[in-house]
Amino acid sequence: MSAFTLTRQLPVDATIAALRADATVGLTANPKWLPPKWFYDARGSELFEEITRLPEYYPTRAERAILERVAPDIAAATGARTLAELGSGSSEKTRLLIEALREHGTLQTYLPIDVSESALEQAGRALLADYPGLNVHGLVADFQAELSLPDSAAPRLLAFLGGTIGNLRPAERAAFLKTVRTALGPHDALLLGTDLVKDERVLVAAYDDAAGVTAEFNKNVLSVLNRELGADFDPDDFDHVALWDRDEEWMEMRLRARRPLGVKVPALDLKVDFARGEEIRTEVSAKFRQAGVRRELAAAGMELAEWWTDPQGRFALSLARPAR
Repeated sequence: MSAFTLTRQLPVDATIAALRADATVGLTANPKWLPPKWFYDARGSELFEEITRLPEYYPTRAERAILERVAPDIAAATGARTLAELGSGSSEKTRLLIEALREHGTLQTYLPIDVSESALEQAGRALLADYPGLNVHGLVADFQAELSLPDSAAPRLLAFLGGTIGNLRPAERAAFLKTVRTALGPHDALLLGTDLVKDERVLVAAYDDAAGVTAEFNKNVLSVLNRELGADFDPDDFDHVALWDRDEEWMEMRLRARRPLGVKVPALDLKVDFARGEEIRTEVSAKFRQAGVRRELAAAGMELAEWWTDPQGRFALSLARPAR
């Protein structure tokens, strides 16, 4: 008998409290910044889904192509009875893993982990309808703050897809991977999606599409601040900027003020001044090389066991296990 359960590991007001804290620190910093997780309200999620279908945005298609090819190999290599996914969202790509593990005859439980209770509810009930006998246990949690997996059948496969790890800066990645290692048992594994270093023109186009969808997505963070904190940002006062940092090997998205501005944020009792041309950094998206991924995993106590890429070498999936 299949079942859907939901466990909340975050207080009900945790999301707004985190937004208030991030906006207070980020908008008073020099230079200004905001974390990319605040793109993703309902409208932001719709825009990102639209981005994944754009011709310039290759990561989603490339990762899916890898999964379509190697999901049976992942199932055979892990024999996972529990599949957990960080930042699960709609769980669409995860269906390839679910199907492969069910065909392998091992999967019992899927544990999607996300800060959005509504996304977990919607995805979880859809999966129950499509996969009779699968248990789905959703966790409302912020995996960057704490990663605590409920008791579940081993071996477990923890998936972190989409290249989202690139949104963490090096020190944050190191801390995060150590937290992951602590959560894994001796026979568990991590499946990690990483976008790879490539031609700058390809990268910039992926973050600055001709149709302007990414620009709207970037500016959506201002709408979130307006709605949740009573701010009076006008998105038309800002230009979308996408830059490749060759030294750090990451993409940056920024919002650049078109004119001098004074923006009020009543919920924070804050007035934020902008000079003409001043920017808010809204996203860092690191790109990786195999040797670097291996080093970062090893520093956290894990071994790179498998490495798969799409035919063009744009994106990679890696399977890592606790070091023995």
